[in-house]
Amino acid sequence: MKTSDRLGSIPMSGIRKMFDLAGPNSVNLGLGEPDLDPPREAIEGMNEAASRGLNKYGPTAGIMELRKGVAEWFSKYGRISADNVMITPSGSSALLEATQAFINPGDEVLIPSPGFVIYSPHTILAGGKPLEYRLTEGSFLPDIEDMKDLITKKTKMMVVNSPANPTGGVLDKPTYKALLDLAEDHDLMILSDEVYDAYIYEGEHYSFMDHLDRAVVVNGFSKMMAVTGWRMGVIFSNKDIMNDLIKMQYHVCASPNMPSQYGILNALPVIDSYLENARKIFKARRDLISKRINAIDGMHIVPPKGSFYAFPSYDINMTSEDLANMLAKNGLICTPGSSFGKYGEGHLRFSYAADEKKINAGMDILADIMGKLKSG
Repeated sequence: MKTSDRLGSIPMSGIRKMFDLAGPNSVNLGLGEPDLDPPREAIEGMNEAASRGLNKYGPTAGIMELRKGVAEWFSKYGRISADNVMITPSGSSALLEATQAFINPGDEVLIPSPGFVIYSPHTILAGGKPLEYRLTEGSFLPDIEDMKDLITKKTKMMVVNSPANPTGGVLDKPTYKALLDLAEDHDLMILSDEVYDAYIYEGEHYSFMDHLDRAVVVNGFSKMMAVTGWRMGVIFSNKDIMNDLIKMQYHVCASPNMPSQYGILNALPVIDSYLENARKIFKARRDLISKRINAIDGMHIVPPKGSFYAFPSYDINMTSEDLANMLAKNGLICTPGSSFGKYGEGHLRFSYAADEKKINAGMDILADIMGKLKSG
């Protein structure tokens, strides 16, 4: 049997490739998975719900109590209600559902480069054509002029990610306004991936939540509450298209995980204090890995303003895949920049969701290998 041409045209994620290379003693700075414990209230809420027998199918859009709680939590970004909210089985599936719901065969989608590995495959699986727009070096902001050059009559959607994976870039106000103007001028839909909004260390988060006439916003709880294995996300849209998204989700999964929804609901009242502590931890790690990287001859990074990824450049004549493979053979797992699009080449992605001991051990390996390459 032969799989579809669309699936066959999509390579395996470079993140997963590197993960599979990890030996038992490797320092793994490849996966964006917080090493923090979830809020105690999340575990208690999930366990209590499961013990009460809440293990059956639920509403396709999620339980109403959680939709209301999530609307209240995210109302700091815009005027929303439960009718604007659908709980999803992960942020990744929310992005897939949005793409499947709105992209027709032949439609063009602008995706950030370097950008998260699923944006392009999701577009292709929907029959669309992904077009990579460049992010500026250093601050990693969308290059508006490059985006303008890519737009045609077939362009339907732009994907925006802030705070960003893999770069840690965070939109500033001028760029945010320029993106809105661009969408308005060319009648484009914005698909905004905001799953790292809780992790910003400088500046503020400019959400598209207050522009649901033009945007669909995706967020999630996996990173926010360190429950990546629960696969819990959320999508926001205006009321006019929410029923279409709910219909799409029904044909994907019928309904999201019931006990985990009660876990998230039980943790929402304490999430502010939980995140305040988490941000302090990740900011300290951000500062550590940035300092260690910039102390290595041939490596350079502007400390990222958000998420928990470092995306340094390097100045040796080697592809990022070859360099990442060399590091993996020497016990350090990271992700080659080329995994994130054509403008990611010449970079490596490190996750600082790991503790300081692992970060230091990983940077020791990086310094050793870079030293050998520079001198050899």
